[in-house]
Amino acid sequence: MLPKYKRILLKLSGESLMGDKSFGFDTNVIAQYARDIKSITELGVQVAIVIGGGNIYRGMNEAETGIERAHGDYMGMLATVINGMALQAGLERVGVYTRLQSAIKMEQIAEPYIRRRAIRHLEKDRVVIFGAGTGNPYFTTDTAGSLRAIEINADVILKGTRVDGIYSADPETDPSATKFNVVTFQECLTNNLRVMDMTAFTLCMENNLPIIVFDMNKDGNLRRVVTGEKVGTLVKG
Repeated sequence: MLPKYKRILLKLSGESLMGDKSFGFDTNVIAQYARDIKSITELGVQVAIVIGGGNIYRGMNEAETGIERAHGDYMGMLATVINGMALQAGLERVGVYTRLQSAIKMEQIAEPYIRRRAIRHLEKDRVVIFGAGTGNPYFTTDTAGSLRAIEINADVILKGTRVDGIYSADPETDPSATKFNVVTFQECLTNNLRVMDMTAFTLCMENNLPIIVFDMNKDGNLRRVVTGEKVGTLVKG
């Protein structure tokens, strides 16, 4: 089966790695993600990944913690590197060659982020995990995902979440919420649909980079998305 996309950026939330736990990561979830990612590399898809850090550290209210925003954001970036290392270990356990690149220098555990080197790794069929966000405070990992996707000329951003797409309201609290199969960038703005933070969303809209929001925790969904099945919600220009 031929994939619809040649090069993708997979954006995962840190919370998704927790599974049913309240902190850290569930090795069963990492194992499932690794199998799913391996299944699409076997189709010839080039895979880059950005993971959040919310399962380890989430920037909290400065007034409550006494930790200033910039300092807290750097702490969050380090959490994303830990998650990247965990996923890297899971992928290598199933025989997938990976490279972890960090936007903050830490030579002992990760390569520095260099755009041309990242693209070369992808061309050699290695999975590239981008850690430490953009390397700057005040930017989310959603923005890092959009930025890296544009830099490496990805065909699409696949945003793996715990819900199966974009809804008119929160489906976990509003049973009347309706799901969108396809929605435009402008419709998302008009209807105030929260796909990503506004900086990340604007980057995608200005560069006409489509986004697919789907349930990553359902085994096999990632492969269905890259082969063109109607899974999740497509956001396009």
